[in-house]
Amino acid sequence: MKGLEICRRFYEEYGAPMIDENFPEIKGKIAVGLFGGGSECYGFDDEISRDHDFDAGFCIMLPDENEADRRTAFLLERAYSKLPDTFMGLKKSKVNPAGGSRRGVIRTADFFTEKVGRADGLLSGDEWFSVPESFLAEAVNGEVFFDGSGVFTQTREYLSSYPESVRLKKLAGNLLLAGQAGQYNYERCVKRGDTAAAQLSAIEFADRAVNCLFLLARRYRPYYKWAFRALAEIVPPEVSDNIEFIISSPNDGAVVSRKKGAANAVCLYITEELERQKLVSAGEKELERLAHEVNGKITDAVLRNRHVLSAV
Repeated sequence: MKGLEICRRFYEEYGAPMIDENFPEIKGKIAVGLFGGGSECYGFDDEISRDHDFDAGFCIMLPDENEADRRTAFLLERAYSKLPDTFMGLKKSKVNPAGGSRRGVIRTADFFTEKVGRADGLLSGDEWFSVPESFLAEAVNGEVFFDGSGVFTQTREYLSSYPESVRLKKLAGNLLLAGQAGQYNYERCVKRGDTAAAQLSAIEFADRAVNCLFLLARRYRPYYKWAFRALAEIVPPEVSDNIEFIISSPNDGAVVSRKKGAANAVCLYITEELERQKLVSAGEKELERLAHEVNGKITDAVLRNRHVLSAV
């Protein structure tokens, strides 16, 4: 059973009764769930995941902060620490004071400040470009088990995907770099016999193509070691297989031809998705040219007129 399900059951069996019986006065203010850092928050956990930072626990999100709230947080944290130490084979890890742990009682303001740089989580304008994408993914992953006021859930929904102009600016920059690396520089490096540069070109293409695929799916790309696991959820298997082949194969002999074919297949998938979303006109296959066409679809004139690579 996945960690997220175990933690939800732990909350339902022990956490919810503890809150109902001892803290009914704050139930309408708090949110409870599992989200943030950790493979279990994405549903990617396995047996290897359980060797560190993996436990039966959940997050209790507290709003505001005043003298009464600080005392409530202390009492709630103490009550949380008294919940069973083991559940369904998992041990509950020790927690720190409110706001200092991945699980247990956490200030909502602390959580969103850590993830996106704003206590209220409401990014605007250029703030969307300053937050690492993996942190945005951690702000909205996992599951909310209970939300008394609905505010925490609303903030997560607000952060759930880039505003369209931001998405298009980031997409345009990644398309341009993917095209330069995969449709142009890779073959030139191979012809020169510079296999190291060829491999760097292949990796650059794959990395930028993966960025494009997440942006086209309106999903945040998570921390790099989970990127391929998450990619499998948004593209057909042959697309992720082609990308894996591109970054894991050598650059000599017949492999080069296969590698170019794999890159062309990935580019074709991206192009077809761009056409499906009506971001480009049909017919053009060069990603670098398509990048400028996507950039032209940005409705915010100031953002549109910035350098096409300004968001990457």
